[in-house]
Amino acid sequence: MGIEDSSGERNGGDLVVETLEALGAKTVFGIPGQHALGLFDAMGRGNLHFVSSRVENNSAFAADGYSRATGEVGVLFLSTGPGALTSLAGLQEAYATGVPMVVVASQIPLEGLGARRKGMLHQLDDQKASAANVTKSQRLIQHASGIPSAIQDAWTEAISSPQGPVWLEIPQNVLLDPIMVPPVEDALAEAADNPPRVELVREAVKWLQGARRPAIIAGGGTRRGKAEKSLLSIAEKLRAPVICTPGGNGAFPWNHELSLQSWIEDRYMTDVLEDADVLVVIGSSLGEVTSNYFTFEPRGRIIQIDAEPRVLESNRPGLGIRADAGQALAALDEALAPADVAADWHGSTPEELVKASLAKVKARLESQDLAKELAFMADIREAVPADMQTFWDMTIAAYWAWSCWDSREGQFHSAQGAGGLGYGFPAAIGAAVGLETLGKPAGSARVLAVSGDGSSMYSISELATAKQHNVPVTWLIVDDGGYGILREYMVGAFGKATATELARPDFVKLAEAFGVPAVKVAPEDVGEALKAGFAADGPNVVVVETLLKMFGPTHLGD
Repeated sequence: MGIEDSSGERNGGDLVVETLEALGAKTVFGIPGQHALGLFDAMGRGNLHFVSSRVENNSAFAADGYSRATGEVGVLFLSTGPGALTSLAGLQEAYATGVPMVVVASQIPLEGLGARRKGMLHQLDDQKASAANVTKSQRLIQHASGIPSAIQDAWTEAISSPQGPVWLEIPQNVLLDPIMVPPVEDALAEAADNPPRVELVREAVKWLQGARRPAIIAGGGTRRGKAEKSLLSIAEKLRAPVICTPGGNGAFPWNHELSLQSWIEDRYMTDVLEDADVLVVIGSSLGEVTSNYFTFEPRGRIIQIDAEPRVLESNRPGLGIRADAGQALAALDEALAPADVAADWHGSTPEELVKASLAKVKARLESQDLAKELAFMADIREAVPADMQTFWDMTIAAYWAWSCWDSREGQFHSAQGAGGLGYGFPAAIGAAVGLETLGKPAGSARVLAVSGDGSSMYSISELATAKQHNVPVTWLIVDDGGYGILREYMVGAFGKATATELARPDFVKLAEAFGVPAVKVAPEDVGEALKAGFAADGPNVVVVETLLKMFGPTHLGD
């Protein structure tokens, strides 16, 4: 089917744009495509700001970063077939982490649907089935009149806990054909209520009021549910030590006297959590990392709070409370009085236990040959403004950050939900665009992305996007000549590494070829280089050639 000229007439694409604008959307990420031209034509008549990435999975990462940084819904426009499929790895991260997004993909014309092999460009047997593993739901819109309600429903589902991406697809002719539907004047999407059951709150309170050694694990759901204030109140009432997972980093004040920070992979912390008589787990499945690689053997009772019912008791039996973390902790906080019994960790106060446990972790790290790594991470932290948001790829520096990064007033974001490569830079682009959209000046909108040389190559083309839109993002590339963590894993397991070494470009010259300023510095100069990058205008790159090591794993035994 050829492209019809609908100049001067409204079409299905207009309904998409009008509905999104009515719902509050301001920015859209994606890449144009033949079947999606109706969407892009309509954007020319609307007010949506479009950011064109160079690869669709990076568009998905950018929409994800936009949502995380702003708290708004990320919107993604995709073309049919290869474009839609290329986005799936990015959507897996958003789905695993609970990031609200509305994804609008084009489709082949209506007459080609139904798995008939008509030989249409980009034709798939069932495109939306490909998205079923990485989105909350999938809808095919077959009539223009159904577009506003379908998008409104998708938006509502995306923001309802557990939040996540929702997939819509619209055939080419439905987007292009003239319509009789009047312009969209308003649209309303309110998150579905997800409170805890009263009897479960009552039972949890009973357990906690009688606990002598309560402890709390704050996962990513704590942040998504905006439960930080309630968490702090509950922890102080119970005098319960709190540890944050990588996804929960920032949910609890880093230097609070009850904060075990984020050293979740250290056996000293695992020992504390195992010894708790009541352990409250919020917004976490107690999965691989949080359980110190499934070595965690709790001896007490578990209260697990999660908006996703499939998470509850998925790894450990306990009192499962299906609820939005914010609503659940608010209800618990309201019902909880200060504990009936004094917290007592075998003769130590909780505050003494926390201080001693952190000292043990510090001593363990200092007993290893990690001076370079500790200094490197400390220098980055010192250089980054306290309120700056940071986006971390799956790289050794990020694995350190999972445990040691004090996010202060900024937010910490990493790709640990799905664990794919290439997240950091495009997500940071989306975040910076989002912060500018909220009206922040470029200096306040600047964000930091951190990648390795391997992961950076997944998103290197987005230097063009950053330059085109003059995005205030500083990209730190830690170049160790290969897939560093896989190299370390293989050498540890097999005595040698195979297929982990990489030929890579001169990152400075490559960035400069895109018109993006770049500098290569020694590890000890990373702080000053970052500060200079933060003070500059638009995108810039800092490259550090160094081989970082990980701290010794404790789940294998000391």
